[in-house]
Amino acid sequence: MKPAQFEYHAPETVREVAALLNEFGDEGKALAGGQSLVPIMALRLAHFEHVVDLNRVAELRGIERQNGSVRIGAMTRQVDVGRDATVASAVPLLARVTPLIGHFQIRNRGTLGGSIAHADPAGEYPAVALALDAELEVANTSGSRTVPASQFFFSTFMTALDDGDVLTAVRFPVWGTRSGFAVEEVARRFGDFALTGAVCGVQLDGSDKIERAAIAMLGMGSTPLRAADAEAALVGATASDSDVDETGHIAASASDPPADIHATASYRRSVGAVVVARALRRAIEEARGG
Repeated sequence: MKPAQFEYHAPETVREVAALLNEFGDEGKALAGGQSLVPIMALRLAHFEHVVDLNRVAELRGIERQNGSVRIGAMTRQVDVGRDATVASAVPLLARVTPLIGHFQIRNRGTLGGSIAHADPAGEYPAVALALDAELEVANTSGSRTVPASQFFFSTFMTALDDGDVLTAVRFPVWGTRSGFAVEEVARRFGDFALTGAVCGVQLDGSDKIERAAIAMLGMGSTPLRAADAEAALVGATASDSDVDETGHIAASASDPPADIHATASYRRSVGAVVVARALRRAIEEARGG
């Protein structure tokens, strides 16, 4: 299949991008890595009169540690996120989920911002952004604003981005010492979208008590889901005494997973509890060791 005819634009600055997207409204679409948009257009599941290519905008790329966070430009390739030493040391959860995104051909072209803006509920980057309380920088012709990840995802493929908005960067907070992180997924084949998955972070105090916990699930609803009740059940518990299996059940019970040809909702909920428990167990072990 080939996409329907459209007009192609290749701006070189964020200001130009914002102006074009504002002019075209819902008839315009930003093109990042194209790993989702191009197949959708080729299959004619969607059509846009104007495609605005972001690949020539140098200011949308780069990784920088600043003021207790790591700022990653929206057009930074996934392969670069996965290989970057700053990301690996400061935001290890982001580095660990990257190899689970599709195949290496996907990661070579796919971008951090494209994945998050696409808002697939089974996507790894949206779940990490939600779990770590990331902040998303958004620009338009009126200026710029910051949107917390907790307020960014509305529904499947629907976000807080309005017509004329462009996601420019994402800031991930850097956790302190005695922190541990883990990701667990179940998929039909390696590289497939996860049927269910979980990303977790745990930070311990000097007495081995859990002082911070972050749990987000993917593939378990119309958006990535933050398991707030499960996190609350962990905080204050001693690492060695925490009941991760019960925490997994708490997290999964609050989900609303879809049912399709690949898995039933009850299967996803059952397996989701297990992957949360596994991820938490590994995160706690890492936090106690470091």
